[in-house]
Amino acid sequence: MTSAIAVAQSAADYRQQGLSLRNQERYPEAIAALQKAVDLEPENLSGRVLLGWTQHKAGQATAAAQTLATALEQNPFEVPTLNALGIVYLVNGQLEQAIAAHTWAMLLQPKNEIAYYNLSLAFERLQQYDWAIAAAQTAAQLEPDNPHPPVAAAIAHWGNRDLARAKAAYQQALALDARYGEASFLTYLNEAGFSQPQIQTAQQVLQTAR
Repeated sequence: MTSAIAVAQSAADYRQQGLSLRNQERYPEAIAALQKAVDLEPENLSGRVLLGWTQHKAGQATAAAQTLATALEQNPFEVPTLNALGIVYLVNGQLEQAIAAHTWAMLLQPKNEIAYYNLSLAFERLQQYDWAIAAAQTAAQLEPDNPHPPVAAAIAHWGNRDLARAKAAYQQALALDARYGEASFLTYLNEAGFSQPQIQTAQQVLQTAR
C-alpha cells in the first residue's frame, strides 16, 4: 500500500511539474515530465490527456494523436479526451476523424460547446456550410460570451454566399470583443482551431462588417 501511494504521489508530482513547465512554454521538459507521470501511472486518463495536449501545443501532431487515441481506448466515454483528440485531428487536417470524435463527444455531453464549435470549423472546411452554421450557432448559445463561435458562423455564411448573415454574425463577435475589428488580431485564431484559409475568410468578412 505504501509503495502504491508513493508511486501515485510521484506521478502527481511529475504532472504538476510538467504543467508548470508547459505554462513556461518549455515543451521538451514538460513532455518529459508528463511522460514519466504516464509511465508511473498508466491508468490515469487525465495524465495521458495532459501529455497529449502538451505534445499538441509543442507541434508534435502525430505523437499527440497517438497519446490521446490510447487514452480513448482506455475509456471511450471520456468527453475531455474526445474534445482534445478532436481538436488535434482538426488541426492536423484529419477532418473526418475530427467530426467523428466531436460528434461522439456531443452525443455523450449534449451541452458541449467545444464539440459544436470544432464541428463547425470542420464542416466549413468540407464546404458543408449549413451544418457548419448550425453547429456554430449552437456553440454560441452554449457559450454566449465567446466570440469564436460567431466568427465561425460568419465564415460559414460567407461560404454559403450569404453576405448579410456573414456580416451580422461577425458583428456579434465585434460586440463581444472589439479586438476582432483588427485584421492583424485575427491571425491569433490559429490558436482557436482556424486554418489559414479560414483566417483569411474571417479577414474578408471583417472588411464588410466594419
